[in-house]
Amino acid sequence: MPATHVKRPGRKHPHHDAPDTRDAFLRLAEMPAGREKNALRERVVRAWMPMATRLARQYRNRGENLEDLEQVAYLGLVKAVTRYDPTLGTAFESYAVPTIVGEIKRHFRDHLWGMHVPRRVQELRNRVRVARNELSTTLDGRAPGVEEIAEHANMTPKEARDGLEALNSYTVLSLDAELSGTQDGGHSLLDTLGRGEPGYDRVVDREAVRTRLRQLPEREQHILYLRFFRGMTQSGIAERIGISQMHVSRLLTRTCSRLRHEVEAGGAG
Repeated sequence: MPATHVKRPGRKHPHHDAPDTRDAFLRLAEMPAGREKNALRERVVRAWMPMATRLARQYRNRGENLEDLEQVAYLGLVKAVTRYDPTLGTAFESYAVPTIVGEIKRHFRDHLWGMHVPRRVQELRNRVRVARNELSTTLDGRAPGVEEIAEHANMTPKEARDGLEALNSYTVLSLDAELSGTQDGGHSLLDTLGRGEPGYDRVVDREAVRTRLRQLPEREQHILYLRFFRGMTQSGIAERIGISQMHVSRLLTRTCSRLRHEVEAGGAG
């Protein structure tokens, strides 16, 4: 017998849109896999879609399109219909509602947060949001403070602050977004970010090699000084200290390679 929207006489459901599909579920539990079972399951899903739609609408105006929320709710409904066991004696709506709502909440958690936020903080955010909305109706329009939110939501002030910060983490602002309140306008968040300072890297490199330079033989120190601090050519250095240009070249290559290896390897200075 196909599922219908007619309620059984004398039975009150906690959900006004709950159809009577018990006989259909019992049939599904006994039917072998196949086209007939799939067709009956589809009719049961369609019978319960009004309830799934109602549950989805409870989460509208939270930054997600209502049609998308309804699709997520229908997915949860399909899972509930597929997994429900009528022989356990539990009403289907008692099993389906947590499944559908859980699917909707999972959708918000996994797809709509602008940045990764731990589940604990997401839960704090929800509690803070509810507490703030409830308090706003009793504080003459004044925004509740952290202590008031914490007391109302039965949490610590630190948890309330974490929840408030998470309220601003739900969506992110593009770095190209124009800053408000600027005098001449035309400035974006990207303009406020610092740039890499190459001078810092030079300081680090200089300090890393300073001690190792002092440990070099005196002649190699002198050659490095003439080449890199006085800017002399290899031929000029060779003439200055009385060796061949080829010898100067080999000494420079060997010394620089040794210093680079020691610095990169973190050898003892």
